[in-house]
Amino acid sequence: MNTKLIAKNPTAHHNYNIEEKIETGIVLSGTEIKSIRSGKVNLKDSYAYIRNGEVFICGMHISPYEHGNIFNKDPLRDRKLLLHKKEIHKLMGLTKQKGYSLVPISLYFKGSHVKVDLGIGKGKKFYDKRQDLAKKDAQRQIAINLKNNQY
Repeated sequence: MNTKLIAKNPTAHHNYNIEEKIETGIVLSGTEIKSIRSGKVNLKDSYAYIRNGEVFICGMHISPYEHGNIFNKDPLRDRKLLLHKKEIHKLMGLTKQKGYSLVPISLYFKGSHVKVDLGIGKGKKFYDKRQDLAKKDAQRQIAINLKNNQY
């Protein structure tokens, strides 16, 4: 099936070492889908949690649809993620370990359905983030030098 990226979480890989990814569905209302189709969604400060055997995403901002009037929902409401019971139990076991969190990485269309890429990540320390930035800067310098030497 064809996939179309809607939004990415820019801080997910910066703040966490993502060890595993799971594709999940999400429960949305009609006006939220229309707003997502126009690209008005933000995953920056979002996270996922497990409550009563169900997984919810919190902090994902979906702007209200302009023509939605009374059918618009709260932009920051918690939304349920769709997973199999087996996957939820696996996530429960992993998140009980010290330092693991559920982080939404990206939001995309798979066919006509909206999917969330949910990552299981361990929080990075400050010095890990600094090392990653140094590696990224070094790679950028190498790319610039190679580009300049080709001409």
